[in-house]
Amino acid sequence: MSYAAAAALQEAVFQRLASDTDLAALVGGAIYDTVPAGSLPETYVTLGPEDVRARSDGSGGGAWHRFAVSVITSAAGFHAAKQVAATISEALTDADLPLGHGHLVALHFYRARARREGTGAQRRIDLTFRARTQDTL
Repeated sequence: MSYAAAAALQEAVFQRLASDTDLAALVGGAIYDTVPAGSLPETYVTLGPEDVRARSDGSGGGAWHRFAVSVITSAAGFHAAKQVAATISEALTDADLPLGHGHLVALHFYRARARREGTGAQRRIDLTFRARTQDTL
């Protein structure tokens, strides 16, 4: 197994989302690795948890990364959150992201879960993606 590309993958995903003009039109710069303290915008995006499984082979080290990107909103209904989630999915699915360590073999949408949080005033969509990375030989 190789976890060596995990940080590079996270950086590449963040940069891809931060540079997407369609996503910027929906959430501005409200894309976070760590949610800041204080008041938050009505709708924002955050990078979430990751599970990694070994997928090394005869050509070198590699891994399957299953990671979440979340859309969180206090806007009424799920419509606005689903628009943001769809834009994220389009930006990442099958994207050819350059990595600072290793390389990205594949990046696919895996699943999504939409739900209300707390008292129901906040909505959240967790998008899960699968990425296959391989260490640079």
